[in-house]
Amino acid sequence: MEMQKIRTVTFCGHSELTNPDAVRVWLMETVESLISQGAVTFYLGGYGAFDRMAASVLQEKKRQHPHIESVLVLPYLDREMDASGYDTTVYPPLESIPRRFAISKRNEWMVDASDAVVACVTHDWGGAAKTLAYAKRKKKQIILYPERTWCDV
Repeated sequence: MEMQKIRTVTFCGHSELTNPDAVRVWLMETVESLISQGAVTFYLGGYGAFDRMAASVLQEKKRQHPHIESVLVLPYLDREMDASGYDTTVYPPLESIPRRFAISKRNEWMVDASDAVVACVTHDWGGAAKTLAYAKRKKKQIILYPERTWCDV
């Protein structure tokens, strides 16, 4: 598969992490590599341990790379989310989506709007696994923990 230019990245991971120290080291290296390849916009969902860690890594990287942007992608307009630590928020066109599907549709929007997906998905159930499967169906470039390799899609 020919690699396309990466400008926009989405994160996809479980709400709980079994090896947070190793994941953080991997994320630091992965994000640095993506920035060096031209990534500037990073979409985050804002829920769970992996999302919080990715947001923290981006805050740290922003000190060295002030041009990068972390974007909190909101699944609901009527629920407060802590947007501190992000550069901006965006609300995809989800008004007509039933509330119970808002998060999964938001995740699909994030994948669709991105060139690559950074994923920490270690089991095949739950929202992160569904989002990763969607990214594979959409033939997105995927960087999967624990390797720093591209998934075959």
